[in-house]
Amino acid sequence: MYRITIRQLILLSLISALLAGTFVAVYDRYGKKALPTAIATSDETALSATEGEKAKAQKNESMSWDEKNNIDVYETISPGVVNITSTTYVEDFWGFEADPQQGTGSGSIIDKQGHILTNVHVVKGAQELTVTLADKTTYPAKVVGTDPDNDLAVIKISAPAEKLHVVPLGTSQELHIGQKVLAIGNPFGLDRTLTSGIISGLGRPLKTANGRTVDNVIQTDASINPGNSGGPLLNSKGEMIGVNTAIYSPSGGSVGIGFAVPVDIAKRIIPELINYGQVLRPWLGIGTRTITPQLASAVDMGVKEGLIITGTLPEGPAGRAGIKGSTNVTRKGNRYYLEADVLTKVGDTRVKSEEDLYRALNNYKPTDTIQVEIYRNGQPMNISVKLEPRPKLYNR
Repeated sequence: MYRITIRQLILLSLISALLAGTFVAVYDRYGKKALPTAIATSDETALSATEGEKAKAQKNESMSWDEKNNIDVYETISPGVVNITSTTYVEDFWGFEADPQQGTGSGSIIDKQGHILTNVHVVKGAQELTVTLADKTTYPAKVVGTDPDNDLAVIKISAPAEKLHVVPLGTSQELHIGQKVLAIGNPFGLDRTLTSGIISGLGRPLKTANGRTVDNVIQTDASINPGNSGGPLLNSKGEMIGVNTAIYSPSGGSVGIGFAVPVDIAKRIIPELINYGQVLRPWLGIGTRTITPQLASAVDMGVKEGLIITGTLPEGPAGRAGIKGSTNVTRKGNRYYLEADVLTKVGDTRVKSEEDLYRALNNYKPTDTIQVEIYRNGQPMNISVKLEPRPKLYNR
């Protein structure tokens, strides 16, 4: 049996202590530093992510539903709202080209082919049109079709489909006064501005620049200013319910009375604007003058209300049907008689003004054959008239 001396035991203890100290030093320098650092980094990242999510959640919790809805609609829809710049070149007194005149408006991308819905007055008279998208890229645009009667137009750009964010078209039926609405546009050239409000009124009449009246226009208190024209009026789902068109403002700025053409009108005419460049509306091909009480008392026409037909186009629907137009008055004794026919009814609709005639004809297709009532020599007559599309020349 081997015996360990005291001296050997002390030496062995010293060697063991030295090895243990070396191991501890190495571990402290490398192992402890590497392993816990990796774990700490992972923990800190997780903690940071958790804190970020909590902060975001707390921020969202601090917002009302209405605020979050505004943000969601804006972030989703605003990329589809464009800035339209129209440029017109004019000459000065000496015939030299003066500085170009520019105007701005808004529009909504309605398909991946690059069609954009806007107002006629945004693009009317423009010699150049430029569209700026949300990513600040610009494209030249051309007018595809216009409908001055509703102040709506479609223009087109050639841009990659991935850049075209389509604004969804909703419906303008069953809207309610008090319903929340949002407007996105470019007032005074400020890109993609969001304003909010409610529907303040429904069924408003709005007279366009060509003298026609758009019925059932939406009134809103959402701020609409110059440059908003042509942009979308949206519901809380982010669907377009109207096209912002006009404001009532004695000062020229927003006073909380804005008007939007109902989107259902736009949906009905967009295909015709794209395919034909105009809306195919029926017409009679006549010139008219409204009977006034003073005129009715002075001239014997056999009727007190209606439209005096002042002239007809020989190749127009009314002219071919034998309807007569004139401005001549014949005197017989103490009475004056009108030589022209007087239009009093279109189909089943009484006609007392040009607006009545316009509304009545809108109930028919351009190829329909209708019955009209006229007064000739003081006697009523019914005449059959085959309608035709109104020539583009007369779409003022």
